Amino acid sequence: MEGLTRTGLQVVANLRETGDMIAFKHTLFALPFAVISLITAATPRWPEARVWLWVGVAMVSARTAAMAFNRLVDHAIDARNPRTASRSLPAARLSRRFVWTITGASVVLFLFAAGQLNPLCLALAPATLAVLLGYSYAKRFTAASHLWLGLALGIAPVGAWIAVTGSLAWPPVVLAAGVCFWVAGFDVIYSLQDDVFDRENGLYSLPARLGRKRALAVARLSHLTAFTAFVAFALAAGGGTLRLVGVAAAGALLAMQHRLIAVDDLGSVNAAFFTANGTLSVLMCALFCFAKITG
Repeated sequence: MEGLTRTGLQVVANLRETGDMIAFKHTLFALPFAVISLITAATPRWPEARVWLWVGVAMVSARTAAMAFNRLVDHAIDARNPRTASRSLPAARLSRRFVWTITGASVVLFLFAAGQLNPLCLALAPATLAVLLGYSYAKRFTAASHLWLGLALGIAPVGAWIAVTGSLAWPPVVLAAGVCFWVAGFDVIYSLQDDVFDRENGLYSLPARLGRKRALAVARLSHLTAFTAFVAFALAAGGGTLRLVGVAAAGALLAMQHRLIAVDDLGSVNAAFFTANGTLSVLMCALFCFAKITG
């Protein structure tokens, strides 16, 4: 009995550590945009309960698989980087075998969830996994890795739309473009912290390849493109005060990020990355939902 109790406690500890490793709270970045796409695709009704359920399962399992696989692929790199050396794998708080198990289980769950939605979701699931898992290698050969990450998150609203309608249309593609450039921009900002390390280790981040000043200029252009796409989607979704206020608030939060960050002062990177972007996605989602409710 004592052995079983010890094993159970270890499993709980590992799962808690896994939640930290995959930064589960950052699911807030992409999930709200999937919700926006879901409720827009179902207009004038609301999505069925089973669609909500399986889209949620697909989102969480896909992100878990991608993040866990990324930690496996970057294990050696994270161990060399002082900023990431305390992560779960380099610090040996989790074993590679356990993380591989989490990755595999998440992939299986994602494929099952896609199959519960509709045939097109299931047919596109392997390609989705290729994008999500392939990102882990991107920084080794292309400075477009930031856009690749954006594409990985931008898939969410497209998948949500297909989950409701069983087909693709142009509005979710516009929203996906907005998410893609939004994520690419803030990922460039976040990677400013590692520009020296990336350069010394032959990794292809934009700050390492272009320098901080030009990388920040690219991030600003990415966020301007994202804002334009968000406006276009809001209009396609029916416009209205609440949706446009949501997009305006997103624009203000994007601008705030660039006021917080300077080439020679990265002290506010975490505020720009976590607070501003988490608020942006949740606020936009809330206002789109209120717009739907008030009709």
